[in-house]
Amino acid sequence: MNLPRWCCVLALLMVVGCTTSPPSNPDNICEIFREKRGWYDDAVDSRKEWGSPISVMMAIIHQESRFQAKAKPPRKKILGFIPGPRPSSAFGYPQAKTTTWNEYKRSAGRYGADRDEFDDAIDFVGWYNYQSYKRSGISRTQAYPLYLAYHEGHGGYNRATYRQKPWLMRVARKVEARAATYRTQLLACEKELEDAGGFFGWF
Repeated sequence: MNLPRWCCVLALLMVVGCTTSPPSNPDNICEIFREKRGWYDDAVDSRKEWGSPISVMMAIIHQESRFQAKAKPPRKKILGFIPGPRPSSAFGYPQAKTTTWNEYKRSAGRYGADRDEFDDAIDFVGWYNYQSYKRSGISRTQAYPLYLAYHEGHGGYNRATYRQKPWLMRVARKVEARAATYRTQLLACEKELEDAGGFFGWF
């Protein structure tokens, strides 16, 4: 059966919308994974590969983009009202800068990875936390120092540049608290998510 072209375009837009729209309840990790079929399996894969807890990786992504696939840092204002350049090349779910993302692709062998694809994004966060463990001696389970290293880079973290940024330390505490909340929530639904994995894998 030949469908009108507009039907095909509408169907494509619906698929794209479902893929890229942020979860409706980003404060509940169980609801996130129930809504975004496949994200849980992606998170499990990253945990197995890099050793970082799902709750920690998801808390970092929440802080960076609130799960918005195309997120970018806001533009600076010129003369207070003219849109200027963006402060960095950060983009996507993990708000990774282009240079860091390219390093990840080379290091992890994921040359086709995209920052606006969730599976690549959470793998990147797991990889970065593993680098923080190797380069800065940070436990892969400790959300507070992991986020500081994520924001400052490993050189900056090792020089303790965050100590001059009280606002950043407050944000890192928020990430730590969210990771703890996510961890508690996940304990209540992980069996359900594991059992549903085979069914969700079809979508």
